[in-house]
Amino acid sequence: MDLMTVLGTAIGGGVVLFVIIHGDMQKYLLNFEAFVLIFGGTVGSIMISYPWSAIQHIPNAVKMMLFPPKRPPANLLISTFVRLAESARRNGTDALAAELRGLPHPFMGDCLQMVLDGLDEETINDRCERDIVATRHRHLQVSGIFKAAGTYSPIFGLLGTLIGVVAVLRNITKPDEMGASMAVAMTASFYGIFAANFLFLPIASKLNFYSDEEVLARELIAKGTLCLVRGEVPWLIAKKLEAYLSFQLRQGGAKGYRVPA
Repeated sequence: MDLMTVLGTAIGGGVVLFVIIHGDMQKYLLNFEAFVLIFGGTVGSIMISYPWSAIQHIPNAVKMMLFPPKRPPANLLISTFVRLAESARRNGTDALAAELRGLPHPFMGDCLQMVLDGLDEETINDRCERDIVATRHRHLQVSGIFKAAGTYSPIFGLLGTLIGVVAVLRNITKPDEMGASMAVAMTASFYGIFAANFLFLPIASKLNFYSDEEVLARELIAKGTLCLVRGEVPWLIAKKLEAYLSFQLRQGGAKGYRVPA
């Protein structure tokens, strides 16, 4: 389980809960009508905005946020390519077939299989680029759902506030009914803002972070595979991949990675 997600949830939720309990406001914020309006309206908007083919990945995305997949560090990918290059120079390209099962990343296995199948450099590069584009698109599509939910929920909070104000004005001569209307007006905004800034937008940000890591790993693997196809020497492959990784770090596209020592 991702420790930062657990700690962030505990700290953020604890702070909000402390303020609510300390101010004795829990009886005013527990409003079922406002809850249904915000979350039901947000879910409805998401269903209108995205097809089922994208929405069906939401459970897996939430699971990945809590239990992120283990991705090999960049230095392991680079050292693996160096080992593969050394093996290919000593025993030929066909000897790389014995390395397929022990590779640290599934995409590296796919790329190495293309090398063993004798595909040319242009074909391998084209297939790798297509895979990377498809991966990035799929990840951005799922994180975009949560980003959209973070946009919709405060708007539904404002809508709930307007509905509550209208109800207050209608019952302005009935003090007993004004309290319930005001509760909907106030709690709707609370639920909308809380859901956006504590649930939807943080999930979208973390999914984008993991997406950047995965895309960078695949780009690094694609570069290393092309180096293998060209028959470059191991030390040159290491230098090229380290230089590429350093460039991505400077550009801010290699979050979570470190340049190998």
